[in-house]
Amino acid sequence: MIILASGSPRRQELLRRVVPEFSVEPAQIDERALPVLAPRAYVQRLAMTKCATVAQRHPGATVIAADTMVAFNGQLLGKPQTAEAATAMLEQLSGQTHQVHTGMCVAWPDKTARQVVVTTEVTFWPLTSNEIADYVATGEPLDKAGAYGIQGQGALLVKAIKGDYYNVVGLPISTLARLLKAKK
Repeated sequence: MIILASGSPRRQELLRRVVPEFSVEPAQIDERALPVLAPRAYVQRLAMTKCATVAQRHPGATVIAADTMVAFNGQLLGKPQTAEAATAMLEQLSGQTHQVHTGMCVAWPDKTARQVVVTTEVTFWPLTSNEIADYVATGEPLDKAGAYGIQGQGALLVKAIKGDYYNVVGLPISTLARLLKAKK
């Protein structure tokens, strides 16, 4: 049995490309209780904690956990809580290159686990205040780390990416497929 320790519809959709059958059980952890670390270490810690939490409840399952964050100038940009916060994030990213980090952890029934962090660089076009306002008005930025979704209207903000596109969506499926295959 495989369990995805995430309620993200995007991760579920992507995981189906790698594993056709799995169940979903989001890890109920307080992310704010974890120490704030450098971006790569932070997403790795989050994925590991989520994976361990669900694996403890299901010792006979293979558990997959992931957490994705946007970082700019070494600072984490989470999900904005307001339209104003989304606007501020997008103004910061306008014309700049930022990093998207996904920490991933897979735990197997034999108590072994592997973890990895995948990083993709994303460059935004220089954005006008009208472009930002129009995008924020869609509501899409409010539930996305860094205030954009590359798989949606946020794709129009992106000038270039260097790395794994699916990592930016939230689950680097080629890396995950290799992790799962390596265990067999």
